Amino acid sequence: MNTKKDFKRTLVTAALPYANGGVHIGHLSGVYVPADIYVRYLRLKGEEVLFICGSDEHGVPVTMRARKEGCTPQDVVDRYNRLIKESFEQFGISFDTYGRTTSPTHHRVAAEFFHTLYDKGVFLEKESEQYYDEEAKTFLADRYIVGECPRCHHEGAYGDQCEHCGSALSPTELINPHSTVSGSTPVLRKTKHWYLPLDKYQEWLEEWILQGHKEWRSNVYGQCKSWLDGGLLPRAVSRDLDWGIPVPVEGAEGKVLYVWFDAPIGYISNTIDLRPDDWQTWWKDESTRLVHFIGKDNIVFHCIVFPVMLKAEGSYILPDQVPANEFLNLEDNKISTSKNYAVWLHDYLKDFPGKEDVLRYVLTANAPETKDNNFTWKDFQARNNNELVAVYGNFVNRALQLTKKYYDGVVPSVGELTDYDQQTISEFRDVKSKVEQLLNTFHFRDAQKEAMELARIGNKYLAESEPWKVIKTDPDRVRTILNLSLQLVANLSIAFEPFLPFSSKRLRDMLQLPACVWADLGRTDILKAGHQLAAPELLFEKIDDEVVDTQVQKLADMVKANELAAWKPEPIAETVNIDDFAKLDIRVGLVKDCIKVPKKDKLLQFTIDDGLGGRAIVSGIAQHYQPQELIGKEVLFIANLAPRKFGNVVSQGMILSALNADGKLSVTGLDREVKPGCKVQ
Repeated sequence: MNTKKDFKRTLVTAALPYANGGVHIGHLSGVYVPADIYVRYLRLKGEEVLFICGSDEHGVPVTMRARKEGCTPQDVVDRYNRLIKESFEQFGISFDTYGRTTSPTHHRVAAEFFHTLYDKGVFLEKESEQYYDEEAKTFLADRYIVGECPRCHHEGAYGDQCEHCGSALSPTELINPHSTVSGSTPVLRKTKHWYLPLDKYQEWLEEWILQGHKEWRSNVYGQCKSWLDGGLLPRAVSRDLDWGIPVPVEGAEGKVLYVWFDAPIGYISNTIDLRPDDWQTWWKDESTRLVHFIGKDNIVFHCIVFPVMLKAEGSYILPDQVPANEFLNLEDNKISTSKNYAVWLHDYLKDFPGKEDVLRYVLTANAPETKDNNFTWKDFQARNNNELVAVYGNFVNRALQLTKKYYDGVVPSVGELTDYDQQTISEFRDVKSKVEQLLNTFHFRDAQKEAMELARIGNKYLAESEPWKVIKTDPDRVRTILNLSLQLVANLSIAFEPFLPFSSKRLRDMLQLPACVWADLGRTDILKAGHQLAAPELLFEKIDDEVVDTQVQKLADMVKANELAAWKPEPIAETVNIDDFAKLDIRVGLVKDCIKVPKKDKLLQFTIDDGLGGRAIVSGIAQHYQPQELIGKEVLFIANLAPRKFGNVVSQGMILSALNADGKLSVTGLDREVKPGCKVQ
């Protein structure tokens, strides 16, 4: 097995996002930011690297959105491919190519890959029963079948999962299933499919993963071991759908390649489109290192299924590393694309122009590398204000402003170094090896923390050296202090280049430095004496409370909208006859006065004109109305309820209110004026 020193180049892939929606912070934190950090680091080191990604444009989620929007699947993927690609570009995710699985190259390569395995006799061919919609005349994908969950009895569970209780399901487990295409009850019919016999590769996988890749992250290794310990089963590689890559063999009409089979081949086809002349060097040369960046929901596909596909084909290299992340939650809740509970990248870019690096920094600081983590807007604000502004930005600004003040922005010469200077130099030289070691082992969160340590060292050095005081007594000493401070600033522009590319570019512009290389990190002579600096600018700015409060409210509005969308009326109560109803004497009343009941937060006391001399009624709606809102309103009340005492007040009836879907109570009213005391018929 290759070791790291044997590799001549690195092929980095990032999970293909589904082109049925945008990209959110969970995707960024789990896959794209860490992948981009790693690739930028390798480029800074001068290593040969390709960064491959693209849209996953087949599968049921695309067809479901197309059906919902009344357009074609191609319309959907064209729109979201463009949105995702532009969002990534604006955010600084530096793919060498961003392709798509609807490209002619991908259709050809995926079909050829299937045919190679088919010709080698790899696949099993067998019949199984699957739900069929007789009205729509089509087999139904799991997501097109809805019914009652057998576990929690929630209505509206899908054929593959109940989103209410989280249970994984099969369509045949649903109670009273129906088709979302036609609404009819589906029937089971036999259909033929091709299966990848994962079980035949069990022994090889156990040796390759469990023995050969013990260095993989514990969450990745553990999930693979769990799958292998449970015993692998054959997995279908085809589906009965009309959107996808047709299965390229005779007798497969109406069948397409299952999306999990065709999507990872997209890494290969996108590489072919980018490097048609030497793509095989990147995919078939043993001196190429293959690294997959994915989220935890894709571990089984990239560590078990895709490697089996590559092994069965026989000519491809296998992944050397799969640094998968866990999930990122949002304000202590699970991110949900179906419920629009997310921070979408394209929305962030509009709401926070010029602050791409702030989000990159916060997502890396909270990266869910081995367990789920959480994003909150208050933490976003705090990390920006207390770390980027108060630590990194503060040091840079002080060093540049002092140089401008004392030396007109010209780098001063360095004089004799004190023991404290030497100690500081030693400290920041140590940072390079620490950051490097952490990046090499995919510990991006800790690597960024070590990079920030350079700014902390710089702040401490300036604070303890006090050049603003020393300038009065020993100006030559100040030259050395500021020279070393500026060398630290230059080092920051290198150390943070993989993490904060926009800020590093702005910092290099202020320093008037050309593009940096990783080998310069730790040097104390990057800026030569006499070098002219540009005018200093603030690298970061504070984010105010109102800004994050707006984002928190936006999420709260999403939650409320989802609650309203999911609301259903309560079931009709037990049937009563007309004689029972007639016992209720419902009348019209005019509210003459309304006050809060002392020491009773939920109660309001009404003085009602009932046409019969008036009465008092107590109602538990104080949390839904201010008393003055109700004075002068006509309401309906039950006049013949037995009196009930609330403290010193006797209530003579009940005011009728409707409970809305949002939990608010609304008193009933009339659409025209009616005399108080009139009876409701």
